[in-house]
Amino acid sequence: MRLRHTITVVAAAAAAAASLSAANAASAAPRPERRSVANAQPDVSGAAPITVADPRERTEVRLYLADRNGSELDARVRAVSDPRSPLYRQYLTPARFRARYAPGAATITAVRRFLTGYGLTVTEVPDNGAYVAAEGTVAQVQSAFATNLHVYRLRGRTLRAAATSATLPAALTGQVIAVSGLASISELMTPRHEDGRKISARQVRPRTAGLAAPPPDAFVNPPPCSTFYGQRRATTLPPAYGSVQPYVPCGYGATQLQGAYGLESAGRGGSAGRGVRVAITDAYAAPTILQDANTYAGLHGQPAFTAGQFRQVRPARAFRKGYDDTVNGDTCGEQGWYGEETLDVEAVHAVAPGAGITYVASRSCDNTDFAVTLNRVVDRHLADIVTNSWGNTGESNGSAHLDAVYRQIFSQAALQGIGVYFSSGDDGDGSTANNGIPTAESPANSPLVTAVGGTSLAVDRANHRLFETGWSTGKSVLGSGVWAPRPPGDFLYGAGGGTSQVFLEPWYQQDVVPARLAKRYSAQGGRVVPDVAAVGDPNTGMLIGETQTFPDGGARYSEYRIGGTSVSSPIFAGIMAIADQVSGRPHGFANPALYAVAGGPSYYDPQAVSGRALARVDYVNKVDDSAGTITSLRSLDVTVGTILRTRPGYDDITGLGTPNGPAFLSSLRFPR
Repeated sequence: MRLRHTITVVAAAAAAAASLSAANAASAAPRPERRSVANAQPDVSGAAPITVADPRERTEVRLYLADRNGSELDARVRAVSDPRSPLYRQYLTPARFRARYAPGAATITAVRRFLTGYGLTVTEVPDNGAYVAAEGTVAQVQSAFATNLHVYRLRGRTLRAAATSATLPAALTGQVIAVSGLASISELMTPRHEDGRKISARQVRPRTAGLAAPPPDAFVNPPPCSTFYGQRRATTLPPAYGSVQPYVPCGYGATQLQGAYGLESAGRGGSAGRGVRVAITDAYAAPTILQDANTYAGLHGQPAFTAGQFRQVRPARAFRKGYDDTVNGDTCGEQGWYGEETLDVEAVHAVAPGAGITYVASRSCDNTDFAVTLNRVVDRHLADIVTNSWGNTGESNGSAHLDAVYRQIFSQAALQGIGVYFSSGDDGDGSTANNGIPTAESPANSPLVTAVGGTSLAVDRANHRLFETGWSTGKSVLGSGVWAPRPPGDFLYGAGGGTSQVFLEPWYQQDVVPARLAKRYSAQGGRVVPDVAAVGDPNTGMLIGETQTFPDGGARYSEYRIGGTSVSSPIFAGIMAIADQVSGRPHGFANPALYAVAGGPSYYDPQAVSGRALARVDYVNKVDDSAGTITSLRSLDVTVGTILRTRPGYDDITGLGTPNGPAFLSSLRFPR
């Protein structure tokens, strides 16, 4: 969990005292036939309460409901996803899924009655009945869930959370799998991009009329840099590993990415992916996204989006925890998410310019809002491929209590033929963010999604792949004529991966993933991340274009290099859009098919490298040289600070490998 800024909750002393008295009285009264329910909120067990929550404060709650026929559902998910099954790709429509597996009308009615019985107003029930949302006061919520809501100071911020276990009538046991909204914040998801402008809550300009936030602060990559890998050598800088190293690429464009992954013929004429729709989920909605994406396409030899090819879907209710949220403050850093959306849209279009793209905006970066967004995409079948470049640094899907919620969403997606792709993370083995404990990050660690890892990619003058290796970067800085620390320096960042200690090894990995990885923590074996990979290293990253705010106050289009597995996932999703087009049918949950062709020509197998590095110059102020520059050396495929390793065959940085052009597309043709 990353909680960045402060929410101020003001409660009058008299009202607070009255609330505490009423809550204590309520909790002391007999509550027959009630049982605890999983509550999606941060752990406040070590935090001291500041005060009780204002009973008049209004809040939203969601009760997540269990699907029916769970064992049958699980079996059918495997059957429609397994190339060896007679039911392979025999997908259900949303209507057929709801009729057989979604929560029944009686359950929804019972939950409605429970909520309205305590004065709460039901505001939303999606078509698949995945949850029931309601609004009311803190006092009503405390009474409904028989708990006390307090205000806590936790990790530098204040938040409202339940002080005691939330309960529900016993009659709803097994029907309600989790509740959210008792706390003002659940887990906050972060985007997976690196080296662009990072998320910041600082309001750099007065609010622009009609926009939730102005364009983000500018980020500029200074020269020197190379138009292709190795073009310019850092002859004036100290050598490393016994030789002069090249400068970083300026950022790969669409033609270079298509060439590196052998997609030139598929992408000729801008038809790659035609007839396939890809959905992208992030938080908020960049106001200049379409003009930026079309400008970028025009500058890089691609067709602009045609009418209806790009759609931006906003949530039904106003954004929250963003730039203009006067209650919570800019908790999520709304402007930083604009860059993420821009990257994702331009990356998919760069690889599959013929594919349709639907961007679906989450109300905030709160995990519960993302669950709603994903459910919307799946239940309305807005696309056959969904790429998600966000996640949490922990093992659980954002919140341990929402694991079952996410599993149900991913199961419905698989049954309907929707493939869900997640960036594997940018923290290497995850130990830095988890007190030194290696951690496979979520939601990429779910066995029902395709986790996309990252690579360092070298593209030559002719747009061919020179080499590709696992993304794991060490950093040394130039000072007094030497690199310090001595190369490879300190671990900086790298593609997420590793063995899950939450999820067991799925059946499709059992004959492919080495036992030393799967059984790293138990004899049973765990889910290993990632499944596949694509370029992610920011030092060999993608060039993107975005409208940004410059120090003079002007907002204008500019381009910069960016990386992270935020690049990897949409690139791979674009390639899968081409695979769907070639196959003539959606691949849905693709992992079983991807693992079925392991070890063959379908994949390029990234190999470990040594003695390779890139010289890089950065502006101190991120924009120009007025505050000076920093020169650093970025060593490739390092083994310091991480237990992940690039190895022959399957490994825990690049998974099965990266797509190998026509051989990859051909191997996924239908039928197999």
